[in-house]
Amino acid sequence: MGPLHHLTTRIGRTGCWLLVGLLSLTRAALGQSPEGATYWSHIQPLVARHCAACHRPGGVGPFSLLAYEDVAKRAKFVAKVTEIRYMPPFPADRAFQHYQNERGLSAEEIAVIQQWWQAGAPEGKRPKKQGKADENRALIPERKPDLVLRMRQPYPIKGDGQEDFRYFHLPTGLKEDALVETIEFVPGNRRLLHHSRIMVDSTGTMAGIDGLSETDPRLATFQRTPLADEFLYGWVPGNDRVSFPAGTAKRIRAGSDLLVNIHYAPSAKAEEDQSEVRLYFAKTPVTREVKTLTLTENHISNQPFLLKAETKPTFYISYGPIQQGMDLISVLPHMHLLGQTFKAVAVTPEGDVVNLVKIDAWDYKWQMTYRFAEALHLPKGSIILVEASYDNTSENPENPFRPAKDVGYGWNSTNEMMNLVLYYTPR
Repeated sequence: MGPLHHLTTRIGRTGCWLLVGLLSLTRAALGQSPEGATYWSHIQPLVARHCAACHRPGGVGPFSLLAYEDVAKRAKFVAKVTEIRYMPPFPADRAFQHYQNERGLSAEEIAVIQQWWQAGAPEGKRPKKQGKADENRALIPERKPDLVLRMRQPYPIKGDGQEDFRYFHLPTGLKEDALVETIEFVPGNRRLLHHSRIMVDSTGTMAGIDGLSETDPRLATFQRTPLADEFLYGWVPGNDRVSFPAGTAKRIRAGSDLLVNIHYAPSAKAEEDQSEVRLYFAKTPVTREVKTLTLTENHISNQPFLLKAETKPTFYISYGPIQQGMDLISVLPHMHLLGQTFKAVAVTPEGDVVNLVKIDAWDYKWQMTYRFAEALHLPKGSIILVEASYDNTSENPENPFRPAKDVGYGWNSTNEMMNLVLYYTPR
């Protein structure tokens, strides 16, 4: 039992019988309705709120759900994955902390989808003056990025079955400082691009890093250069875009360049990737600049960070006391395939506990930046506590090794990590 157990109060989940009762009552109520559930009255608002951000052209979802026809032909599938709560994906415990970007259907909403599918997925009456283009705009707010930075040329991914880590250099051409309120990474090859990390260089000396491998000995020369921002943004499936609250933004200095570290998954055939970064500048006055705090394996208290074969270890981080007050905007936890659970809280000097994030069933394939519903204030002197558990046994179906073997820190998916990334504004 870890130290966080004594600092938090577990909030019980709704019981199964209550869920069954809600489903039954909602179905009964819909059955008495004159027209029942229809797409335009009941389903389209749910899709807009919970699905469209991913299920759109160019989104992380494998198909679009922007039109009635898109949803209707998959009505049975949509009903099934929502009923078992596989979709919409949102790994964090919403009873532990609330987030501005949280997703999750209520029992009543799930019942509405079930009734709609069983009734034959009726379209209902389309709102007046709303064609398909208007419908899509309602689902995905349109705004063109202010700056699009694309890899200079397609990168050839070898079909050698090996993981590949590469650095790319993206000149911004900024003549003046940019205040960025939204950052978006668009992978050119979604099937093979596993994750990326975007950094900022303000020295103008890093152009030679373009295309270098993580194993290239020349990389050490570039890594000695201090970066203006070591973590502007990190992309993983499920984390396509991050936005900051009104009045806050990340500052990118004039003349800066972006460095993008990309992890390509193993491929049996040669392919290409030409990804891009999209920056959206703040349109309203910015009064506070966003900073990044990244806790890593180096902050772990019970070193060494080594997962012995056939063990289920838990590691802890105790960071602080912080020397300056901060208002937390969001939290991004990160582990690899052996990760099981993740929990982070902060404790103020007065002993108050501030819940940050809790994930009871870690999903390596779906990781997110969780933006708090309201900024969480941590006064000077607060401590941040993190607890992460792993399963490095042969019984773990996600374990890449059979039999299990010792695993340590590394960027490969077959290695492990323990990160907590916080966006914040200083007090």
